[in-house]
Amino acid sequence: MDPIALSTLSPAPPLRYIKLGRQNAWAEPCFERGEIHLGHREVPHEIALSGDREAIAAYLMTTGRQPAKARDFAREIVDFYTLDESAVWITFARDHLWWAQARPGVTWLGGETGAGFRMRQTLGPWRNTDLQGRPLRIDGLSTRLTKVAAYRQTLCGIEDPNYLLMKLKGEEDPMVLRGRKAIDELQAVAGEAIAGLHWADFERLIDLILARSGWQRVSELGGTQKDVDLIVEQVATQERAFVQIKSSAGQAVLDDYLARFDQSVCQRMFFICHSPRGTLRSPDRPDVHLWNREAIAERAIEAGLFSWLLDKAA
Repeated sequence: MDPIALSTLSPAPPLRYIKLGRQNAWAEPCFERGEIHLGHREVPHEIALSGDREAIAAYLMTTGRQPAKARDFAREIVDFYTLDESAVWITFARDHLWWAQARPGVTWLGGETGAGFRMRQTLGPWRNTDLQGRPLRIDGLSTRLTKVAAYRQTLCGIEDPNYLLMKLKGEEDPMVLRGRKAIDELQAVAGEAIAGLHWADFERLIDLILARSGWQRVSELGGTQKDVDLIVEQVATQERAFVQIKSSAGQAVLDDYLARFDQSVCQRMFFICHSPRGTLRSPDRPDVHLWNREAIAERAIEAGLFSWLLDKAA
């Protein structure tokens, strides 16, 4: 049976985080075998099968568990035994979120397999990608979801189920979409402002962007240097960069400055032009950086220079 398509589920399925053993030690065998394991070795399989939370909690109290802890453990066991195949189980391993759905029915393992004490078979393989095939990396998820990994017990619900379902389906948060549109508009405005700058202000802008990116000027801005507008240096590495700034230029101009750069003592080159004549192409070299208007606008915003641009455009 194939996993249920999350994109068509209505209402939302039950969602549970499960820790696959202490420090997720059972994750690898579970991933390999297509299984979900649970511990709680002290509770016999026959009692767990009843699905009676009160009876399971009462049994746990006879083993010395405090009432609150016994009720918590009973909830975990009942969820594991009774949630149907629409439920989605998640865990974290190998720097990713992994998820699966499980067949009904629990098999008692007794800890003899080197993993859990009871097991459910997954409907399909565990996966660490969304329904669009994109990896679900932990560093790309909100802490409102990833903080569940700090849960001190074994199995619990999800605080923000809508966010988890959205990530599993590969959908974008509406707020994030609005933010991306706002950034696009901001960059478009910045690009227009850059294209209208006086050449001296344009050179000053590039100088500010580079300085705020860790490049310190070691030559006069503009000046009378024959081959280059600006030489900058990274203090930490002492790497020097050859910087040529043009309001407008064609491919022949770029090629000319590439040749000059290759004859220089600099380790890196920036060729920066907001209004090129035609499409500029630079060689596929990590030491050569070609900034067009969009790249300049993006870096100006990142450097906190949008207000500076607006002031110059006003």
